[in-house]
Amino acid sequence: MKNIANKHITILGAVRSGVAAAKLAKKLGAIPFVSDFSSKFSEISELDNLGIKYELGGHSEKVFDCDFIITSPGVPSNSTVIVEAINKGIKIISEIEFASWFCKGNIIAITGSNGKTTTTELCNHTLNSCGLKSYSAGNIGLAFSEISLDVKTDEFVVLEVSSFQLDFIDEFKPKYSIILNITPDHLDRYDNNFNKYAESKMKIQQNQNNDDYYIFNIDDSYLANYEVKNVNKIHFSLKAIQNGFFVEAGKFKYSNNGIVKNICDTSILKIKGEHNQYNAMALIALAELIGISNEKLENALSSFKGVEHRLELVRIIDGISFINDSKATNVDSVWYALRSFENPIHLILGGKDKGNDYSQIKGLVAKNVKKIYAIGSSANKIYDYFNLTVEVQKMDTFEDAVTIAFNSAKSGEIVLLSPACASFDMFNNYEHRGVSFKQIVMNL
Repeated sequence: MKNIANKHITILGAVRSGVAAAKLAKKLGAIPFVSDFSSKFSEISELDNLGIKYELGGHSEKVFDCDFIITSPGVPSNSTVIVEAINKGIKIISEIEFASWFCKGNIIAITGSNGKTTTTELCNHTLNSCGLKSYSAGNIGLAFSEISLDVKTDEFVVLEVSSFQLDFIDEFKPKYSIILNITPDHLDRYDNNFNKYAESKMKIQQNQNNDDYYIFNIDDSYLANYEVKNVNKIHFSLKAIQNGFFVEAGKFKYSNNGIVKNICDTSILKIKGEHNQYNAMALIALAELIGISNEKLENALSSFKGVEHRLELVRIIDGISFINDSKATNVDSVWYALRSFENPIHLILGGKDKGNDYSQIKGLVAKNVKKIYAIGSSANKIYDYFNLTVEVQKMDTFEDAVTIAFNSAKSGEIVLLSPACASFDMFNNYEHRGVSFKQIVMNL
């Protein structure tokens, strides 16, 4: 555990992870200072009660009067304050890097463009239901700094980590790293450069060694061709492979130099779609390494009901199914969603565009989608791209989109919110968008 007593630490970003880092720093004897560009902050009283100094509404020169800076994932790496700190030679780390300095337990770090929340919750659910003590934190739920001191040596913390959180790691070293996939996302934060974004994701394993495990999806072309050294590599695939975990004839299997072992039936999964088979295989690989029996694993897999806002069935009205997939904030997520249903789809699409390329889903839209309801600031882009492929209607409000989709759909059809975009043009976050969708649907 590092000694940070009396260190002056600046925390950029006064939201969940920033406040948690400030509280942890204060508890360990450091002198934290919190700076946020926004003037709105709901947790001022927490900082006041702890005697933590802060500033709101912009970053002053006080920011640079420190031993190092902890940055929150919401602060872009190309922002003025970050660039100036780098030019001044000030060390910058992410909140997960900071929290990891004080965690004695086994870190399981999970990233990917899609599926990381589901896989994080599935891993945490499995470990706890199998009698092991585990916490979930990171990019979902609790900030890592909130629980890092609580995790004992023989316990686990399952972290969902984003590329933003990985941008400023230094010594962060998970015992188990899992990468589910890497597809274009957040390109607006990476100069529209996919390789920059992908390299951020790959940092998850950069400090691992022969005592650690790197679990990855070998069906992903980027991951399959990326050279990783000095760590134990574990593959998973939807196709039969010589070494690793795969799906064949309705069963999850494990092959070790051609010797194949059945693990369990894929049908026990309550969460549907091939993307969730990938997510389950990542967990199955982890369970095998930890030593969880197949019987306990089956019970855990069959009792997991999924996560909110991810292909969540909200309600069926007059035979019309309403599916909340608000967490689908990129095109790849929508690709999986459209492949998860056989019935005609009324697709609510749009929001804050992050440099989306819709060509990936054009064929599936033509095949599976009956009509698109374009919402948010990207409505014109969506209309221009899809209007020759399928009927597209630009919507004035989110409620109009849901209501008109309901009125247009017939029994046996699906109204699917799977936006492919961020939510910040209309909502606080994807959760706010998903909750709004469910409230509108329940009022129909």
